[in-house]
Amino acid sequence: MTRTIKATNGWRPSFRLSLVLYVLAPLGLSIALAGYFALKRWERQVESRMQSDLEMVARAIQLPLSHAMERDRQGGIEQALESAISMDRIYSAHTYGLNGERIASAGREDPDPQRDKLTTLAAEGKRLGEYGQVGERRVYSYFVPLLDSRNQTAGLLQLTRRERDFRHYIANVRRHALWWMAAGTLIMAVLVLIGQHHALGRHFQLLVAGMRRVAAGESDYRLPLSGPKEIASISASFNTMLDSIQKAENEIRRNRREQLALEQQLRQSEKLAALGQLAAGVAHELGTPMSTIGGTAQRALRHETGPSRRAEVFRRIQREIKRMETIVRQLLDFSHSRKPRRRILAPVKVAESAVAAVAEDAANRQVHLSASGDPHAPSFSADPIHIEQALVNLLRNAIQTGTARTVRLGWNVAKDSVAFTVDDDGPGIPEDIRHRLFEPFFTTKPVGDGTGLGLAVVHGILLEHGGSVTVGDSDLGGARFEVRMPASPSAKRSAAS
Repeated sequence: MTRTIKATNGWRPSFRLSLVLYVLAPLGLSIALAGYFALKRWERQVESRMQSDLEMVARAIQLPLSHAMERDRQGGIEQALESAISMDRIYSAHTYGLNGERIASAGREDPDPQRDKLTTLAAEGKRLGEYGQVGERRVYSYFVPLLDSRNQTAGLLQLTRRERDFRHYIANVRRHALWWMAAGTLIMAVLVLIGQHHALGRHFQLLVAGMRRVAAGESDYRLPLSGPKEIASISASFNTMLDSIQKAENEIRRNRREQLALEQQLRQSEKLAALGQLAAGVAHELGTPMSTIGGTAQRALRHETGPSRRAEVFRRIQREIKRMETIVRQLLDFSHSRKPRRRILAPVKVAESAVAAVAEDAANRQVHLSASGDPHAPSFSADPIHIEQALVNLLRNAIQTGTARTVRLGWNVAKDSVAFTVDDDGPGIPEDIRHRLFEPFFTTKPVGDGTGLGLAVVHGILLEHGGSVTVGDSDLGGARFEVRMPASPSAKRSAAS
């Protein structure tokens, strides 16, 4: 059972936005929560320290106040209270007797606390710190017992500090803490984003940009192996995939070219086979009438004792019969596809035989014929009659161009094959008809000068031998035909050794 995964084109967050949403936002929230609880604890500590400061002031003036009260020195009491007021933002300072009556005050005048409460605190001789309402203000009051020389409670000391002072200080602390927390969070976010860009972001951007280039058609582009190990591994895997795809595409193109070539060869072979049957039938049907006409003309010519118009007619008939015999012979050569009888041949011997076969024709047409090649060219396997016929047809085709004055036959080594070249200084062959040269009955010669079978015979012979023939431009100025034959295995081994 297979499942089809459909790609969605909806909105997707970028890598940087994902980092903000899934990393920085939770991290910032965690810092905020941790900072909130830490700030609360700090506020309590600050408040406790401020209360402790008030207690320290009370303890500092407790002994002078106790001596002054025991000796009933009102000035000493007031002086001690004034010193407390000037020490640390004390809102008010009061002393009370054992019955709760106020003895002296400094700072803000506040209503007296409940007398029974003061009496109870004086009787118990304990210290007490508490928040309470004094008049219209919330204050923090700290009560300290005043002892005489017999260590008996002689009165009470009350120091107050406004609750607003506590809250104002704590608010300042909170404001600064929040500011530093926000600044630290922002700096951390900036550093994380910068680090993300240098460590990952820019490498991902190169990765995405490279993939887009490949998607746009640059199949030869490969991703740079940069960045952390994981990203470099992704790039290497992607490059390997591209190499595999390109290799597969090249293999497909090569197979397609081979398939097209085979199909073309098959069509050509089928066409040649059909034409061969037609040529064989035509040659067979023409053979007997031509023999009859030629024999009749020969017998009639014997009765002519001197030059006459009739003798010239009979000779002309004989010439045309010979030309027709040549055409029939070419038709038979084209139609007969017997299996080659291979032998090991030396290129120089084959070239000499081909040149000798057309030397008279070249001399009659005043064409300079030459042959030269590599004396160390390896031997090859071929039917000597067939391969000589192919070279003869190419040489005769060059000699009979009508304007050529030089024809050259050469041979050399080309990779694992022996190459024969036929060059001429004629008019050459136009590009637009070169692909048709080896088609049967196609010719560039005037009507009556060629049958169009010579090059077709050459092509058929080379196909039978596993060779090839191509046409191009010659350095002499005309056309060049190149014939390639596979070198014999023994010659290959000798060259390798």
